Amino acid sequence: MDDLFSHKIEQNAPLADRMRPKGLDDFLGQEHIVGKGRLLRRAIEADMLTSSIFYGPPGCGKTTLAQIVANTTKAHFAKLNAVTSGVADVREVIKAAEERLKLYGQSTYLLLDECHRWSKSQSDSILPAIEKGIIRFIGSTTENPMISMTPAIVSRCRLFQFFQLTEKQVAQAVRRAIADDKDGFGRMNLEISDEAVMHWADVANGDVRSALNALELAVLTTKPDDDGVVRIDIEIAQDSIQQRVLKVDESYFYDMLSAFCKSLRGSDSTAALAWFARMIHAGVDPRIIVRRMIAHSSEDVGLASPQAMQQAVAAAQALEMIGMPEARLNITQAIIFICESPKSNSVVAAMGDAFADAEGDEHDPVPVHLRDTSYKGHERLGSGKGYKYPHDYPGHYIEQEYAPLSVQGKEYYRPSDQGFEARIRELRQARKNIKEEKN
Repeated sequence: MDDLFSHKIEQNAPLADRMRPKGLDDFLGQEHIVGKGRLLRRAIEADMLTSSIFYGPPGCGKTTLAQIVANTTKAHFAKLNAVTSGVADVREVIKAAEERLKLYGQSTYLLLDECHRWSKSQSDSILPAIEKGIIRFIGSTTENPMISMTPAIVSRCRLFQFFQLTEKQVAQAVRRAIADDKDGFGRMNLEISDEAVMHWADVANGDVRSALNALELAVLTTKPDDDGVVRIDIEIAQDSIQQRVLKVDESYFYDMLSAFCKSLRGSDSTAALAWFARMIHAGVDPRIIVRRMIAHSSEDVGLASPQAMQQAVAAAQALEMIGMPEARLNITQAIIFICESPKSNSVVAAMGDAFADAEGDEHDPVPVHLRDTSYKGHERLGSGKGYKYPHDYPGHYIEQEYAPLSVQGKEYYRPSDQGFEARIRELRQARKNIKEEKN
């Protein structure tokens, strides 16, 4: 009876689950790891796969390959999901695996979907079992494990990176589902245009699951015509999957943000706008973007073009005042201004040197002539004695020492020859000339 019920559950499963390849020969893509003669394929075929982590974008075959391992191995296969399982579930699997190994000499694979969602304590609970060989761990994740997972578990696993499937491979999966008379729609009287298939393959953006979901929705919601044929054309295909599938995990988000910032620094307004548009289209909070623009207006432009910060701050204010999508125009203007401005890192270099000295040096007493004179009786303490008021001198400048004792003789800000900083260099030289004339 259990088999009968299981069969009914399988029949009612989504098309994408029913059409999962059962063996390596039917597996699409990832030839770099499961092609003929490749390491992972050899390990699976020899039933010698050690603890591994499969990572890559959604719908590229990670869970499917793990299921193929389950179908081909002589070991026991257990499956958990990191979202719903805890330490108690892991201990139960480990206990059963240990008994199985002692009594029958049978190994156990543990597939953990969304493994990046496990906390450190959950990850630590499985480490001893991996080290002792009680279980063979297979983690599946869309995140970069080097960033999202604890180093302890990553160091004990072999990493296999999966890549996005090509449009041709997705189309092949769709046609396979149309023709399959067991798990697909091969027994139905279907007529699906090549345009419809290629539309699903294109818009799915490498995600087979999304393409098959669109196929299933189109087939199940389209009534047969007078001839009893379910005809799917490009219009029906477009209705079943209307927007390109976006795959923006945490790692890809930070990579896009990094590319955006480097484009600002590199004076490439086209690239910066491209990354800006992609991040907005992917649902990134625009406040994150404008905060980075404000930072880079000082870090990479600085006083070479002081208006860059004004543009960035104005874009941030516009975002708060009028919101999206209208503020896209203001942000675009600021992006272009920052990119096309002359570049200088003199400000960030000056900040770094000043803070390094502040952290490393003992705090010096403030020189007497610079001390506060706003209170009665400061004369008795000598505060302010010897201070020279610059506006009383020609050019509103007079040489005197302002820096803490430990900083005297140093120069933090060194203006470049870019933009307005070239003018700052001229002003500095003029003050230097006044100093030399006096000496």
